[in-house]
Amino acid sequence: MQRRPQRLLAASAAALTAVTLAACASSDRDSGEGGAEGESGGTLVFGATSDPIMLDPAFASDGETFRVIRQVYEGLLTNELGGTDPVPALAEDWEVSDDGLEYTFSLRDGVQFHDGTDFNGEAVCFNFERWFNFEGLAQSPSASTYYQDVFGGFASTPETPNIYAGCEAPDETTAVITLNRVTSKFPAALSLPAFSIASPTALEEYDADNLSGSEDALTYPAYALEHPTGTGPFRFDSWDRGNGEVTIVRNDDYWGEPALLDEIIFRAIPDGNTRRQELQAGSIDGYDFVAPADYESLADEGFQVLVRDPFNILYLGINGGGIPGAGANPALQNPQVRQAIAHAIDRETIVTSLLPEGAEAAIEFLPPTVDGYAEDVTTYDYDPDRSRQLLTEAGALGTTLRFFYPTDVSRPYLPDPAAMFQVISQNLTDAGFTVQPTALPWSPDYLNVVQAGGADVHLLGWTGDYNDAYNFVGTFFAAKADGLAKAEFGAFNNPEIFQALATADAEPDPEARTALYQEANRLIMDYLPGVPISHSPPALVVAENVSGLEPSPLTAEVFTGVSIDG
Repeated sequence: MQRRPQRLLAASAAALTAVTLAACASSDRDSGEGGAEGESGGTLVFGATSDPIMLDPAFASDGETFRVIRQVYEGLLTNELGGTDPVPALAEDWEVSDDGLEYTFSLRDGVQFHDGTDFNGEAVCFNFERWFNFEGLAQSPSASTYYQDVFGGFASTPETPNIYAGCEAPDETTAVITLNRVTSKFPAALSLPAFSIASPTALEEYDADNLSGSEDALTYPAYALEHPTGTGPFRFDSWDRGNGEVTIVRNDDYWGEPALLDEIIFRAIPDGNTRRQELQAGSIDGYDFVAPADYESLADEGFQVLVRDPFNILYLGINGGGIPGAGANPALQNPQVRQAIAHAIDRETIVTSLLPEGAEAAIEFLPPTVDGYAEDVTTYDYDPDRSRQLLTEAGALGTTLRFFYPTDVSRPYLPDPAAMFQVISQNLTDAGFTVQPTALPWSPDYLNVVQAGGADVHLLGWTGDYNDAYNFVGTFFAAKADGLAKAEFGAFNNPEIFQALATADAEPDPEARTALYQEANRLIMDYLPGVPISHSPPALVVAENVSGLEPSPLTAEVFTGVSIDG
């Protein structure tokens, strides 16, 4: 057996210390005592950009759903406070076999789910087996997105490769996960909220896997809407879907340091200006995705603007495969046309005029802080004359682009979609394209259309889930179950890219793996399935009397140590 790296052990200790200090500091301020059970921290109202989609981690893939889930559920691992590395959560520690295929997790003892069910090795294996044995609509990419991205296929789809070989629970405090092959995603991916451990009792009682509807319009069972049951520091209380409010309350039986707040209300306020006005009026205590132009004025008013380190990518997706979607644009299959799009975009102006201080132009789909970033990829400088030349050579001058962008949303990488669309649309027009704009509500309309390959070009992005290159470029460009890339990028077929990503993912040596991901990034930027635009440091803001909220580069804030005065 190999012990996990010492760096992770140190990070674990640092993270746990940080959580404890934050909780004690808040507690001392409130009462002069340290984190006593039942201590009240009041109610915090947080302005979210939208309602969650639902509250079953296994079917979650959007930020607002994850924001609530992170407080109610826990996984075997989590991320270090304020950082991106994995640290223990429900697992206290883990060991890896010499061949990299068997992970033995030592579990916390005495933990219970919110319904009183014991957390133990059998509960862990129940969840892993649940995911592996999904059937019907639960297998659709729009449902079990993260499971398929990380693990692959299911028990009933043996033709689709899957890294999961099995789970055993030799005793109450041990779970052994066996893989079919080495992967760079494991165990870091277990810090994803999608792999939170849910109560087996509740999953069975409320028929959690019984999805209905269609792949494009899923209907979720009662478990996901009314009975989410984890082990976290808060437990689900209510969801007023008509008014866009989710309420969670403190779990006084939590295994760790109890939360300080009595309850948190997540209130959906899609418009960024309205969120700001609600904060200024005192109707909410904080909100996310602060407009860059508001950073300074909010700070001057006494609010706390908490800026995260950039760990994301904004890109212009191109449907260049020509396979899915009625009316796919054949011009985009021409690499010269895709290059013309790339040369048309003025990234530097975008960074300086639309994004907060600290944003930087992107040259590839990986942040510079992630191992595998290659500084020598092919770059496409802003050059509208070069764009026109490429279009002329391709016989495509004046090509019409159906340009889709979202409304009613702010994202960490895209604080103002309409403003971003206006700038890029003008860039493309200046370079010789004809732009046909289409604006759609973010969820489900926009996401459904662009992820199904229904747009020529579209604005989208990604905030990393954990610190691994595959979580970015593999998620985007690895071959899916049908042997093609995501429909979002035209379901292109590029075996060289697919093999490069698969080889890098399966390489056990970190140094060699980094070099392999660098080569994959070079291939991706030569092929150009989309145009990377920027990495941005998004911010959230809280009132002056809110303490203990640590900004996360992953937008993965936890509210355990948060309290509010007055």
